[in-house]
Order: sequence, then structure tokens, then C-alpha cells
Amino acid sequence: MPSSAVFAAAFVRTSDGWSGAEVDLGGAEIVDDLGDAVSEALRLSGDELALLCVEVEDEWFAIARYTGADEARVFLSDGNAVGPDPLGELFAEFAGVVPDKESTELGVRPSGDIDLLGDLGMSPEELLELAMEEGTLPADILSVIAEKLGFADELDRLR
Repeated sequence: MPSSAVFAAAFVRTSDGWSGAEVDLGGAEIVDDLGDAVSEALRLSGDELALLCVEVEDEWFAIARYTGADEARVFLSDGNAVGPDPLGELFAEFAGVVPDKESTELGVRPSGDIDLLGDLGMSPEELLELAMEEGTLPADILSVIAEKLGFADELDRLR
């Protein structure tokens, strides 16, 4: 299967608002590599709140949250859609999903931490509703999330 088009950007919340940078996840082999890529792209000093937003064509999206030494958290829009793509498998592992390659189950299967954006203004219900909305592209969903959380301008700048 050919590699899908991936867009990955990380955003850090500062006293001046949000700042973002594109992130290269091409070398990520283990889940910790994702956090390292975010830290490097944003030049984090350790205690900041950072979000990694990843969209893979019109298949799926993921949001990972990093806060200092706290355990990283992730939301994956569809555990069924990650397929045999290495990055998808990495995010599935991060979200605690075991992709069932034999499954014929249809439909969207959101996975991971649905409350990772709760304290930033997006409820778990809103996040699930967006992920489950049929016919909406991952890029559009991430735009809605970015607008609600206040980093839409940065997201648009990086796209």
C-alpha cells in the first residue's frame, strides 16, 4: 500500500497565545519518537503544553497532548482506518488500539483519551461528535478544533 499524504504540526501554548511548527514524523519508529519530534520542532523547555495534530489524507486524524513530565495523551479519530501504514500503527499503539486486520467492521472507531482537550474548551462529547461526523474530512475537523481552542490562524499558516 502506498504511503499516504501526512500533515503534522505541533502547537505550544505560551503567554502570547499559540505558536506552531510543522513536524516531520518520517523517522518515528516508537511512540516516544513522536514526543521527541514535537519537542524538537517547538524547541520546548519542558513544562509547556503542546499539541501534535496529525491528519492522514481523508482517512484519520490524531491529536497528542504533551505537558511537561506528565504522561502523553492521545486521541485517534478512527482506529479502524489506520491500516498498515507505519505511522497509523504507531498512533494506534499510542491510543491503545490493536488494529484487527481481519475485521470487516465498518464505521468509525474513535480511540484514546476523549478528554484530552476538556480543560482547553472542547468537551469529550464535542470531540467524539466531530470524529463521528460522516463525510467530514480530517483536515476540516482539525480546523474546527483549532478554531475552538484558539490556534486556527497558526494551523492555517502551516498548511
